Amino acid sequence: MFSISVALQTLREANRLPFPIIGNKNNMINNNDRSVEIILANQLGFEKVAVACSASFAQLFGFPQDRIEDLKTMVGEAFSNAMQHGNKGRSDAKVKVSLQCKDEALIVRVKDEGVGLETVPPVPDIDEIIAQERVITGFGLFLMKGLADEVEFRETRDKGHVVKMTINMKERVKNAEQE
Repeated sequence: MFSISVALQTLREANRLPFPIIGNKNNMINNNDRSVEIILANQLGFEKVAVACSASFAQLFGFPQDRIEDLKTMVGEAFSNAMQHGNKGRSDAKVKVSLQCKDEALIVRVKDEGVGLETVPPVPDIDEIIAQERVITGFGLFLMKGLADEVEFRETRDKGHVVKMTINMKERVKNAEQE
């Protein structure tokens, strides 16, 4: 079972959003910070719920389709990592996804109930992956870092680990590490 704090899509379709959105269809920006949080079972398939919710939330605030596609990949990878590596596949564990639209950026947090990363895997060798010369590890992190404008990993106080990803509404901002 899962819970969604705010049913944004339904409210939008009914023109009954609990907060004003200003701007035009090409650049919709909310008046204040807005957020939604979903808590999902640690089961295969629930990553699709997280991805769909994230995409709907970004669309609500006027994010362009190319950035929404980036967001969907990031959330899917983060959720899968939380299930597999953080929660170690435990059926009793939960994955929490928080979304916050702030100015022209979307902040996504994916929290598991595990111990977090012991070591960050090395950047995967794309040629080895294509040639299927080794088991793929670290590719999800590679994708998240490549698509997000900012990525942070940290342990939480209440047993768990969270990945925080920021994605800007406009095209990706390259940072010095990637150039």
